[in-house]
Amino acid sequence: MGSDKKSVGLLDALRMDRVRTILTPAYPYPHEHSRHAIIAVVVGCLFFISSDNIHTLVEKLDKNIKWWSMYIVWILVAAVYHLPSLQSMGVDMRMNLSLFLTICVSSILFLVVFHIIFYGLWYIGLVSRVAGKRPDILTILQNCAVLSIACCVFYSHCGNRAILRERPFVRKNSNWFSLFKKEERNTWLAKFLRMNELKDQVCSSWFAPVGSASDYPLLSKWVIYGELACNGSCAGSSDEISPIYSLWATFIGLYIANYIVERSTGWALAHPVPVKEYEKLKKKQMKPEFLDMVPWYSGTSADLFKTVFDLLVSVTVFLGRFDMRMMQAAMSKVQDGAEQSDLLYDQFSGKDDLWFDFMADTGDGGNSSYSVARLLAQPSIRLTRGDSVLTLPRGNLLLIGGDLAYPNPSAFTYEKRFFRPFEYALQPPSWYKPDQVAVNKPEIPCEVSELKQYEGPQCFLIPGNHDWFDGLHTFMRYICHKSWLGGWFMPQKKSYFALQLPKRWWIFGLDLALHGDIDVYQFKFFSELVKQKVGDEDSVIIITHEPSWLLDWYWNDVSGKNVSHLISDYLKGRCKLRMAGDLHHYMRHSFVKSDGPVHVQNLIVNGCGGAFLHPTHVFSKFKKFHGVSYECKAAYPSYEDSSRIALGNILKFRRKNWQFDFIGGIIYFILVFSMFPQCKLNHILHEDSFSGHLRSFIGTVWSNFIYMVEHSYISLTGAMVLLIVAITFVPSRVSRKKRAIIGVLHVSAHLAAALILMLLLELGVETCIRHKLLATSGYHTLYQWYQSVESEHFPDPTGLRARMEQWTRGLYPACIKYLMSAFDIPEVMAVTRSNICKNGMESLSRGGAIIYYASVFLYFWVFSTPVVSLVFGSYLYICINWLHIHFDEAFSSLRIANYKAFTRFHIDSNGDLEVFTLAVDKVPKEWKLDPDWDGEPKQPQQLSHLRKHPSKWSAATAQQDPLHTVKIVDQFVIRKSDKPDIGTSNGPNGSVIR
Repeated sequence: MGSDKKSVGLLDALRMDRVRTILTPAYPYPHEHSRHAIIAVVVGCLFFISSDNIHTLVEKLDKNIKWWSMYIVWILVAAVYHLPSLQSMGVDMRMNLSLFLTICVSSILFLVVFHIIFYGLWYIGLVSRVAGKRPDILTILQNCAVLSIACCVFYSHCGNRAILRERPFVRKNSNWFSLFKKEERNTWLAKFLRMNELKDQVCSSWFAPVGSASDYPLLSKWVIYGELACNGSCAGSSDEISPIYSLWATFIGLYIANYIVERSTGWALAHPVPVKEYEKLKKKQMKPEFLDMVPWYSGTSADLFKTVFDLLVSVTVFLGRFDMRMMQAAMSKVQDGAEQSDLLYDQFSGKDDLWFDFMADTGDGGNSSYSVARLLAQPSIRLTRGDSVLTLPRGNLLLIGGDLAYPNPSAFTYEKRFFRPFEYALQPPSWYKPDQVAVNKPEIPCEVSELKQYEGPQCFLIPGNHDWFDGLHTFMRYICHKSWLGGWFMPQKKSYFALQLPKRWWIFGLDLALHGDIDVYQFKFFSELVKQKVGDEDSVIIITHEPSWLLDWYWNDVSGKNVSHLISDYLKGRCKLRMAGDLHHYMRHSFVKSDGPVHVQNLIVNGCGGAFLHPTHVFSKFKKFHGVSYECKAAYPSYEDSSRIALGNILKFRRKNWQFDFIGGIIYFILVFSMFPQCKLNHILHEDSFSGHLRSFIGTVWSNFIYMVEHSYISLTGAMVLLIVAITFVPSRVSRKKRAIIGVLHVSAHLAAALILMLLLELGVETCIRHKLLATSGYHTLYQWYQSVESEHFPDPTGLRARMEQWTRGLYPACIKYLMSAFDIPEVMAVTRSNICKNGMESLSRGGAIIYYASVFLYFWVFSTPVVSLVFGSYLYICINWLHIHFDEAFSSLRIANYKAFTRFHIDSNGDLEVFTLAVDKVPKEWKLDPDWDGEPKQPQQLSHLRKHPSKWSAATAQQDPLHTVKIVDQFVIRKSDKPDIGTSNGPNGSVIR
């Protein structure tokens, strides 16, 4: 049914017997790559033709490659080159690796000598003064690495061939244009697929040796020679200069020429910044300089260690011994209670109505903090609800409920994490100087004579527990002695205050410090203020940092006794609302009507100002506070969303907290330190069935656990310390018995995982030894192998290598030797392990033992880090969703920047308080210069709050901008009467409640 006629074109070219011979070299070298490498290079080139692909890949690599990536690459390369030959896949790790290290070390030594000579010439005045600028060491290393990679790639495809003897070069197919002749159309694809011929032609024609030593007699003793490649034996040696050496010398010469021209001709003066750096700097200026969310599980973060230290100092020194609030009371000018002008502000009391905002817990990630600040700064926010449009004007007053910067208060965190987002959102006046200290507050702007006449937005703040870690020093410096938070004017002088608002509303801002309560001086001020100025029909809003109603219920504790005394015995039902932050979510509870007295009608927690998210479902069972029943009217995020988000501890813990790997890997290694090596693994490897392997494996794990308990010192001590830490880590909310059980189960999971990983690593090494893949040579195997092939492939008849060794006093070969030894880790581990199993641990010297355990740790750390993160993340998930503990630890690990909110209030002409909580589900990660802000005319003395577009940055994608994604998650009204109109809101489960 088929034709007997043979096909000649594409089908003939793609027959399997032909495909197998594609790229088969005529003269095989151990370094030659197969067709797979060529195909990969061609596909990669086609992909990178698009500059967008290059830009995207480089940007992603720059953002995601961490410091440990190079470490993992090193470990994997060290393991791969010990595996069976991979030349069939186009990979010859030994030759490429050894050649790379040799060329790289040679290049570094050569360039270091060049720079020393050049600086000597500069010092005696023979070159331009601009040459005194020091070179970047990293630039030298990068150039040497790129040069070495280029030489290795060239060697992989063309080798170091000098000439081809007894093989005349046939040029009948050398005319590339013949491929397109009519008579060649049926066969050109078949010839193209024989890529080895094309490769030989390119290497021989394009990259042919530059000449022989006789052509350059002065260089004859300073070059490496090429290798002869013949059909038969080659008599004599080559005098052709190595093409690898020619390529290396060309790159080195270009570097030196470029450096001399830049530094000696004045070009560097005209171009002080390289073009790439200039473009990068220009691009950086078009994006905000925001910091990432604080990595709370970073074992290498200096900020976190400083936070712990500051907390210990604050608790031991300031708590009960020195209190900044006492100093503030002592420094007050007037001691007549309610008449203290430093604490009482009434500039808003004469208004007919008033809009004001509340937020708390900002100063974490720049994206989240700026998203909230951008909404606060807008002249108005337009919201669509069905067919109606709701417009909410900007608040004349901004209240911030503490925790202004994380993780600790310092000049850096306040300026970068707190002030910067607000200054981007609403710029300070042109005359404002960041370093200026406000001595006589309030420093009223020039155009007004008194504070009541100032129409711009103002800001009052209370400190949180994080602000107290340094004894309130940074808060006093940046809040009480500065006048501007961006475009918000700050008249505040102390850490607590009272505000008299229109329609007989009051705001009390309390400073709880680290006690969770107000001190006696605050109590005196507010109690006397209530007696003298707060009328019987007045309404009071109390702001504290901590929501004692939720935290007391959660911890089964009683705190804030002075605050409770002030509310119940002095305000006597006039406290219509309590607001707090500290918990980074939104929840509102309203009282349930009963016959008993109600001291506080509404309880609001809104700590969504920029810090990481906290769960809401943990507090779903809160019902009573001071004997009064409350019901949850709104929760954001909803209970279901909160529980679902907790699953991220299993899926994302390691990605979000990769710094945790450092400590986790060390802990696991300590747990199994005493069990290395495992010399008796025959019973596992000799089993016939999978069930038998599994049974023997589990039995060995158990035997190692018993060995650790009975004989180990280091591992047992590590396990006991970990157990104590794990039990202490469990929150005191549960009983001691449950804490012990949870701690034991937690440590057991880690210990079992560490033992399993240890045994798997030992089985892998044992398998490689039995198959003669490891423990076949000894130490420095790569260096010894390279020495054996170097003289064959890189002839050196003039003794250049020997002279370099003599001039450097052995430093040059020593550097190469020990760099190559860094890739002999698997062999070192296997050889030492075999010696231990044969002669016992006593046969090792102390240095040998250190080398063995160090080599084991390098690989065990890589294997253990994903597992330790998975186990710990699973522990947090189980605790937060099943046991409702670790709400802080389980969500700080996720570092969620989304679900941000603030609350906007309106005191209308009737004296009723309208409450709107505005939220953004997803925070933008990319920003661009707002074209409306950039295009709006700006007058030098104009205050930023008068602009139509006050914020500098908008979301890179318009649909993700907070102005377009903001929504109302809770809305209600508090009447002047005792019967509040609940209104509508999003319930804790996301439903609408009326």
